[in-house]
Amino acid sequence: MATSTSRRPSDPKESRDLVRFRTSMAEAPGPHFYVVLLGLRTFDWTSLMRSLERGLAYETIEHLQRNTGIAIDTLLDWLQISTRTLARRKQQGRFEPDESDRLLRAARVFGRALELFEGDRDAAAEWLFSPLPALGGETPIDISRTELGSREVENLAGRIEHGVYS
Repeated sequence: MATSTSRRPSDPKESRDLVRFRTSMAEAPGPHFYVVLLGLRTFDWTSLMRSLERGLAYETIEHLQRNTGIAIDTLLDWLQISTRTLARRKQQGRFEPDESDRLLRAARVFGRALELFEGDRDAAAEWLFSPLPALGGETPIDISRTELGSREVENLAGRIEHGVYS
C-alpha cells in the first residue's frame, strides 16, 4: 500500500505523536521519522545515536505504548524487558543503551506497519499480531524481537506495498 496524502479525521483520543507521524508520512522528513512514536523530536541520526548511547528517557516507553495501543505486558515481551527491570528504569528515569536500541527498533517496525496501512494504527497492530505465511506462519511481532527478524518484517512490508507478497 502506498503512502497516501489523504487525511482521516483525527480521533480526539489519538495522541499528538500519532497525528505527527501521519503528517510526517506525507512530508517525508527523513528515514528516522518513526521516532515520533517514542515522543522524540529530532530525526537527525547523530542525535539519535547520542540518545541511544546515553539511554532513552523512561517516558519513551509510555509514548510507544500509547501510540501503538499494545498492552504493556505484550510490549515488554516484545522489547524483552521484565516488569522488574521496567520498575527500575522508571526509578532511574532512563533505559540502558541496549534497551533503548530495542525501543527504537520496535518504533521502527511499528512505524513501518503504520506506513503500510496508511497511518491506520488498528490495522497496523492487527497485521503485526497475525500469523503470516511469508514469515513461516509466525507473527511479525514475534519475528521482530531481533534485529535480523525486524529487517525481515520491514522487507516483507515493502514487498506487500509493491505487490510482491511472497
